[in-house]
Amino acid sequence: MKISVKHYVLIIAALSSFLTPFMGSSVNVALPTIAAQFKIDAIVQNWIPASYLLSAAIFAVPFGRISEIYGMKKVFNYGVIIFTLFSFLSALAPDAIFLIIFRVFQGIGSAMMFVTGLALLTRVYPPKDRGKAIGINIAVVYIGLSLGPVLGGIFTTYLGWQAIFFFAVPFGLLTLGITLWKLKDEWADAEGEKFDIVGSVFYSTALFLLMYGFSILPDLSGIWMIIIGIILLIGFIKWELNYSSPVFNMKLFKNYTFAFSSLAALINYSSTFAVALLLSYYLQYIKAFDAQTTGIILVAQPIIMAIVAPMAGRLSDKKDPQFLAAVGMAINTLGLFILSFLTENTGLELIIIALVILGLGFGLFSSPNTNAIMGSVEKKYYGIASGTVSSMRLIGQTFSVGVVTIVFAYVMGPVVISPESYGLLLKSIPICFTIFAILCFIGIFAARVKSNTVKKELN
Repeated sequence: MKISVKHYVLIIAALSSFLTPFMGSSVNVALPTIAAQFKIDAIVQNWIPASYLLSAAIFAVPFGRISEIYGMKKVFNYGVIIFTLFSFLSALAPDAIFLIIFRVFQGIGSAMMFVTGLALLTRVYPPKDRGKAIGINIAVVYIGLSLGPVLGGIFTTYLGWQAIFFFAVPFGLLTLGITLWKLKDEWADAEGEKFDIVGSVFYSTALFLLMYGFSILPDLSGIWMIIIGIILLIGFIKWELNYSSPVFNMKLFKNYTFAFSSLAALINYSSTFAVALLLSYYLQYIKAFDAQTTGIILVAQPIIMAIVAPMAGRLSDKKDPQFLAAVGMAINTLGLFILSFLTENTGLELIIIALVILGLGFGLFSSPNTNAIMGSVEKKYYGIASGTVSSMRLIGQTFSVGVVTIVFAYVMGPVVISPESYGLLLKSIPICFTIFAILCFIGIFAARVKSNTVKKELN
């Protein structure tokens, strides 16, 4: 059977979609080891994953627009190069500061890859097959999430945490090779239009101040950053509404399906991403498991995700994707509610059951929700819609880590996690899960809001 262009697009999108979650989930397992080597406190420790997520969130929307103007393949290729290079450099980081800096650039490359990968998929697959393709792509995301804790634990235990970053390098080179070899088109549907530099600066600066300010609360400088960030965000919205070629077409939010499905994605990732981080701390610090055993336990959630996501994607081509997404959110709420009762004596069976429930819920939510968002806009907006999906995911993940950081700051303070602080850690973790369960419950209603307009009215 001859492999068509759309199948090659699916392959490269899948490879890039594997790398990003693998890097996140594997590094989470390695954090206690990295913290011990660099002798850093819990707050700095949380910035190792947060720096990657924050930079990816900041650049997703601008690069979504750049890909529409200058070509999706070009942006994708540069993203792979940046991601691969800084994965290699992260493995060589001499201290925590360099590691965080390298992870910032790794996040930029990740944003360029992920936003264009999803846009390319939506571009080459017709609506009747789109949910299936997105489902396969998201299943690969969950395979990355599944292998991350297991391989990350094995690498950390036997080869050192640096092996996690070295592992990503050949995958990046393979992805780049296939793209250069098999993809000829650039897919620049907005070619010739201006790039909105002012809007991009407003957006990126506002998002940085909001996310960074949020992460350092209750410090006074954090409060001021949030205030300035909100002012800049208002300025960004006003600028975009009046600019002829905006980096983010605000008229897309007239479509309730796009607006509320994006909000549901933001809430879902905000309430679920830090689950692996918190349970990694709990299993290694409180239960005294090593990184390898922790990874094997955590794999329960993404395995279920990988099984359910393709089925949910195919089902969303035939059934109401927003209803499926809402059911997924409701199931996630149940899983988070169970984890909010975590104590020192909680059995592994209950933790694994909660992870399986979360895997089922997330698998039901993600493919249909993404299909609803991408299917609600016109072809020329695929880049920005894909950027929005990526931004909601990344901002949500950053917010999730931010909630953990704030709770840790209030309950524990800037201390190195040690047996003396285990009691405070055990107090912090259920508080985080309670907050996440409440957020996820609210998200059920956002996922169900229907569109009040049609795509052609957005022009």
